[in-house]
Amino acid sequence: MKLVLDPGHGGHDPGAVENGLREKDLTLKIALYTRDYINELYEGVEVYLTREEDDFISLSERAEFANRLNADYFCSIHINAGKGKGFESFIYSGSYSKSKTQALRNVLHDTIISETGFVDRGRKEANLAVLRLTRMPAVLTENGFIDNPSDAALLKSDSNLRKIALAHAHGFARAFGWNPKKKVQTKEKTSNGKLYRVQVGAFSDRKNAERLAEELKKKGYPAIIV
Repeated sequence: MKLVLDPGHGGHDPGAVENGLREKDLTLKIALYTRDYINELYEGVEVYLTREEDDFISLSERAEFANRLNADYFCSIHINAGKGKGFESFIYSGSYSKSKTQALRNVLHDTIISETGFVDRGRKEANLAVLRLTRMPAVLTENGFIDNPSDAALLKSDSNLRKIALAHAHGFARAFGWNPKKKVQTKEKTSNGKLYRVQVGAFSDRKNAERLAEELKKKGYPAIIV
């Protein structure tokens, strides 16, 4: 499986700029974090980025990069502007067999909404160059509005950018049925034969314990409730 992630804008093209944020910086962080999560959590996937630094890449070059790789899927990552609020996703609006592209996008879209808590602005279609010029199923995600105060506050947090990235990784995995990497279990021993564990919470209500355990699992940490 070859996946191409396309961090929007870059170089002399900053994208949307507002509230002390630049779209090109946010999209690159989300793409890099997404690649890291996929490499950590899933097997059998090769992840490529159209840019890994603050470089300008034309829209046609981004599409051609994915086409040369004969990628299985293309995802362009963006931050929105226009005083709206929330998340939306796009596929190409032209005439082609859309069933697979729509199905994959729907799974990714629903996963990101579920895991980030973004307002759902809907699944949309548009004649966007990176979607039109790519020869594989392709999607463009708009992850919040840089000029909306509440969305901008969320985007200023690195932990929230990681949450958005992890939601992308989980969405791809569900859409394509990726296999999780098997964790190697080892017996750890100290010189005195003791094993030390780290406790991250103690709750009187089991539901709260289950909620924290689920959050840890989403971040890639094994978690047990005792």
